Amino acid sequence: MKLAAISVDLDEIPCYAAIHGLDVPSGSEHAIYDRAVPRLAALFAREDVPATFFAIGRDLDREENRAKVRSLAQSGHEIANHSWQHFYDLTKRPRGEVLEEIAKGGEAIVRATGVAPVGFRAPGYTIDDDVFEVLEELGYAYDSSVFPCPAYYSAKTLAIGAIRARGRQSHSIVDDPRVLIAPADPYRRGHPYWTRGKGLLELPIGVTRDGTGRMPYIGTSVVLSGEAGARVLTEMIAGRPFVNLELHGIDLADADEDGLTWLKPHQPDVRRTARAKGAALESAIRTLRRHGYQLVTIAEAARRFG
Repeated sequence: MKLAAISVDLDEIPCYAAIHGLDVPSGSEHAIYDRAVPRLAALFAREDVPATFFAIGRDLDREENRAKVRSLAQSGHEIANHSWQHFYDLTKRPRGEVLEEIAKGGEAIVRATGVAPVGFRAPGYTIDDDVFEVLEELGYAYDSSVFPCPAYYSAKTLAIGAIRARGRQSHSIVDDPRVLIAPADPYRRGHPYWTRGKGLLELPIGVTRDGTGRMPYIGTSVVLSGEAGARVLTEMIAGRPFVNLELHGIDLADADEDGLTWLKPHQPDVRRTARAKGAALESAIRTLRRHGYQLVTIAEAARRFG
């Protein structure tokens, strides 16, 4: 069984402003839902990919966003929970607040689609045992937050420090470094969560095979690598029983077309055109298929591995 899933975290533009300690210029607040989501939906339709979209609950208060999420669900895509407000420091908050964040996020998805989400992804990939326990209490089938990637962990830590050195405050936080020793293939979480056990099924974010250094196999690395680089990265992850390619909506945003030129100095991926980034993603998808991977939603992968 060789399965692959492509997921999209629907973080709106204010989330990126929060990472970089910036204000959001008027007029660009909804660029992900208004501009990037239609591009992603069209790409997945061309490539016949059933994707998983992780929605932030508060964004679904906007009718236009609810309509897009509803349309995605009706097209066969999975809508999963990315919390209510996307607090980057979710793991630092009281358990009652964690419960509310996850429950309210799920309720917003039910109101938009009529279907309760079965999967969760933590903001910024940062999770802990308390969050896992809340997910189990609420009856979730899987989590997909663990990202055991040394290169990403180092880059994130350095970026937060650089933002602080410039006199701004990033809302992003770093995970427990022991996440780096977590399994990179599907596993049931133990105590602590980076060990195997009998708990909730975890489907980790994609990293290349262990012999290649567990490099990040996510939207940012794929789109910045171009078509040829995307093929190389995909060759480096091929062989894992499950490939979990995690994107963000911004991976198909276009700075010049979408009013995001103010993000260019801070966000490298918006310096590439949406067309170039789409070509890189298509290259990765086609390479996965050449290696015999079946593209499924994460919920379907969880059902089969579970």
